[in-house]
Amino acid sequence: MDLGLSGRRAAVAAASAGLGYASAAALAAEGVTVAICGRDRGRITAAAAAIGPNAVPLVCDVGTSRGGSAFVAQAQEAVGPLDILVTNAGGPPAGTFASTPLESYGPALELNLLSVVAMCSAAVPGMQERGWGRVVAITSISVRQPIPTLILSNTARAGVTGFLKTLAREVARDGVTVNSAQPGLHATDRVRQLYGDPAAAGAATAGIPTGTIGDPADFGAVVAFLCSLQARYITGAHLQVDGGAYGGLL
Repeated sequence: MDLGLSGRRAAVAAASAGLGYASAAALAAEGVTVAICGRDRGRITAAAAAIGPNAVPLVCDVGTSRGGSAFVAQAQEAVGPLDILVTNAGGPPAGTFASTPLESYGPALELNLLSVVAMCSAAVPGMQERGWGRVVAITSISVRQPIPTLILSNTARAGVTGFLKTLAREVARDGVTVNSAQPGLHATDRVRQLYGDPAAAGAATAGIPTGTIGDPADFGAVVAFLCSLQARYITGAHLQVDGGAYGGLL
């Protein structure tokens, strides 16, 4: 299916690997010119080369609000006015209420909440002026079902979901949609860091009805669809992509 995105311009944050990379690759395959960023020049350059000529590598750390704003500015300078913004960042350290000091919450909120607010603040007004735009945030299934030992991520990503829902309602009449994709377990470096190799460990997939860990490429295809022409009537949605692991009705 042609997603109607050829010739569009996008910025995909934290895209040297994992779900950010997969999302950028899916958009580029649809003819989108994609500015991607990472902290390491070698890794982000290699990622852009693997994606192909539609990818433009930028070195930027989106772990703070200042970094988020800087990335959007660099992306607009590199590829022009943005039609699509995919927000993404790594996760904060693992911990529980008892093991996590109060001072750890500020950096976590910068990483997974305020950086997203900053990226949207830099990109969305231009989309509104042009009457078309797509924002997709890569968050986590923890927004619906908090993950044990990830209290910082659970807290920050729940906050950003509230921001995204509010933003979606405010900019919908301007032709801008705002959604999030909520990954469960996918075969990424972050999941391996937290759980080891879940593909080889039955315990990690025991709660997933499909019985398998997710393929990042499949997740990227979901993000690309949410950016598509056909998804024009989807906004304020938060879509879990988790193999059915989330058990709630809503």
